[in-house]
Amino acid sequence: NFMKIGKKNMTDSFFLVITFCSSIVILLIVIGFFVSLYIESSEAIDKFGFFKFIFDKRWDYTENIYGALRPLAGSLLTSFLALLVAIPVALGTATFITEICPNFLRGIISQTIELLAAIPSIIYGMWGLFAFAPLMEKSIQKWVSSSVGQIPIIGSFFAVKYAGGVSIFTAGLVLSIMIIPFIASITRDTFNQTPALLKESAYAIGCTRWEVIRFIVIPYCKTGIQSGIIIAAGRALGETMAIAYVIGNGRGELSSVFDPYTTITSVLANEFNEAAGVHRSSLFLIALILFMVNFVTLAAAKIYVRNKAIK
Repeated sequence: NFMKIGKKNMTDSFFLVITFCSSIVILLIVIGFFVSLYIESSEAIDKFGFFKFIFDKRWDYTENIYGALRPLAGSLLTSFLALLVAIPVALGTATFITEICPNFLRGIISQTIELLAAIPSIIYGMWGLFAFAPLMEKSIQKWVSSSVGQIPIIGSFFAVKYAGGVSIFTAGLVLSIMIIPFIASITRDTFNQTPALLKESAYAIGCTRWEVIRFIVIPYCKTGIQSGIIIAAGRALGETMAIAYVIGNGRGELSSVFDPYTTITSVLANEFNEAAGVHRSSLFLIALILFMVNFVTLAAAKIYVRNKAIK
């Protein structure tokens, strides 16, 4: 018995060491990313200053002056547009699969959603450029411009000034399609974990299906839903190739959602191979800024979700 107890303690200790080392490795990888990006961007930090670089909108090759304001604003705006479209669609899809969909269709739709998550981002970008952007130019842009674009004050934000269909709005829609599977899959799994007793009790007192979903299922699963949105936000902020294809890589002022613009990831994808000196260091600096924004956003969201779950 003593030998069995000793062997069990040794196994537990070995398991503890392995899991601890695994956690430390992940932590060291994250720290390594930060340190390497900081070292490579030190030249730009010394020349421009970290905070001045963030709020400077110039990106001038001839004068060798660079700022992160426009790429950073583009990354945040495309992610916001993507989440604005993806969240209701993903929640509706997950609700239909778990609460309404017939059993023989449930597996087909679920597999289709997971297939969307497996498609490489470059394919999304090619589809967006050659199929979706022309559709935007010929139909959606014209309809929005002729309807919402005629409203006083806000109408100028929906004016179409450039042909081609590539714009920050197109990038946001393509990105929303890419992140829908993450929110929908996690939400579907959390909906399936709702105790049947709670739903049956609600139906027993006369609640409709909509009332059960609204007052029982969604409140019970809100932490899981928020976690899915957090993961999708991280994917949206870090997406590269799909955005580079359809955003237009414009350097001017953004006056309409249909204007070409730029993001941090598209700048990195388009310019890194030819960059040298301060230009290259500036690219590392905007990569560091994106890393920090992503880290802070996800950490704050995690803390918020955890506090809500405790309450």
